[in-house]
Amino acid sequence: MLFDLPYPDLSFERTGNTGTPGVWHFNSGQPGRSLLITSLIHGNELCGAWALKALLASGLKPETGSLTLAFCNLDGYDAFDALNHDASRFVDEDLNRVWQSNKLTSPSTRERQRAAALLPWVKQADWLLDLHSMHEPGDPLLLTGTLPRNIALARQLAAPEHVIVDAGHKDGTRLRDFQQFGDPARDDACALLIECGFHGDTRSVAVAKDMVARMLKASGICSEEKIPSEWFLQNHADQRILQVTHAIVAPSMNVRFAKNWQGLETLRHAGEVIGWIDDTPVVTPYDKCTLIMPSLRQLKPGVTVVRLAQDYTESAE
Repeated sequence: MLFDLPYPDLSFERTGNTGTPGVWHFNSGQPGRSLLITSLIHGNELCGAWALKALLASGLKPETGSLTLAFCNLDGYDAFDALNHDASRFVDEDLNRVWQSNKLTSPSTRERQRAAALLPWVKQADWLLDLHSMHEPGDPLLLTGTLPRNIALARQLAAPEHVIVDAGHKDGTRLRDFQQFGDPARDDACALLIECGFHGDTRSVAVAKDMVARMLKASGICSEEKIPSEWFLQNHADQRILQVTHAIVAPSMNVRFAKNWQGLETLRHAGEVIGWIDDTPVVTPYDKCTLIMPSLRQLKPGVTVVRLAQDYTESAE
């Protein structure tokens, strides 16, 4: 699979302006939201870095509240090799599975140490946009978590076309679900994770810029006329919102799919074979079951290899 997206030069961006490498903070001095936009949570997911690089170059500053931009896993980014890009997803462990107090108190890996350094900037934010890309080619997906406030924000943004209501991973807490972002009582704390497309697809940068533009506008920290108009892509007033009901986790390396699933396939009938785990069939649990982000590229015990979803209804809230 070709990796067409160029490797960004972040020699300037990694200096930051906060004392924390790769972190930039701009405070308007006026009341308003504190928006945090993160990129490179995984070192091979370059689209977010390109989007934040462009945002810094634009000179845009918040008119109310504050804006924080973070280039997160710089060690993973430094190890990037387009011919073996999966290897730079992380150095010691997945940076998007370490957001738990017990993992950050005495950080023992480079990813935990980096998370601990980022922690003050995470804690001060009340809105989060986490920019990611995907192992396999596919349409962009906006992952909201299960909190109604995030689903409502996804609808307000009107992009991308597909929104995924998901509960996270069993092998560790994502940044999107950490502390205030996962607290049902914190109605002011919204967090979204955007999967912009395949890691190496140049179109992923346009998706990342579009979501940055929409979050800047929705947060109210700057007026729409300050945002580059060419960053906005097509609205999707008819977004499809899917509720994840099952996460299929690999217990071993003996996992295979029945087909070369690309994601977002909807299987019509319960009982259709998706694949096999330890030679036991994995089947759809209900009619009209949609496959979310099927991939064996990061296969190891404990990793989610596919999620199963159905159309979301208001009653699910």
